[in-house]
Amino acid sequence: MTRRRGLIDRWIGAMELFAAWLLAAITALTFISVVLRYAFNWSIPDAFDIGRNLLGVAIFWGIALAAYRGEHITVDLVWSALGPRARRVMDAFASTLALLCLAVFTWAMADKVFSTYRDNVLTFDVHLPVWIFYAVAWAGLALCIPLLLLRLWRQLTRAEPSAPTTAVE
Repeated sequence: MTRRRGLIDRWIGAMELFAAWLLAAITALTFISVVLRYAFNWSIPDAFDIGRNLLGVAIFWGIALAAYRGEHITVDLVWSALGPRARRVMDAFASTLALLCLAVFTWAMADKVFSTYRDNVLTFDVHLPVWIFYAVAWAGLALCIPLLLLRLWRQLTRAEPSAPTTAVE
């Protein structure tokens, strides 16, 4: 069990590193684009399109990580008033609901990836295919499903419910 958990933690760490590199690339692209525009009156072709598509990718990968860790915005007023068993039921219900919603979202995003591919949508200047960005974003979103299943399984098999990450007191 420890070895499996270590593997999962390394996998999650790799996902976090990927998302961090995406944010670093977006920041560098934006900074360089602004400097070039104002200092030399020149811009990087498709900098805006690439930046916004990379931001979408980072957001979808962030959704997967936040859903797995339970680090999304929560209001635990009712949760903190419940006993351990009711907290566990509430945690499992919330994870199940998130799993269902994100499964539908993942399915809808897959349709968007295929339609963007079929329509041959390209960026304006360099003519990069946009579906590649959508597919990488979809991959991050698709990771929500196994991660939420793992989270739900852990919630159902352990004795203590997880404490919320943010508390409103």
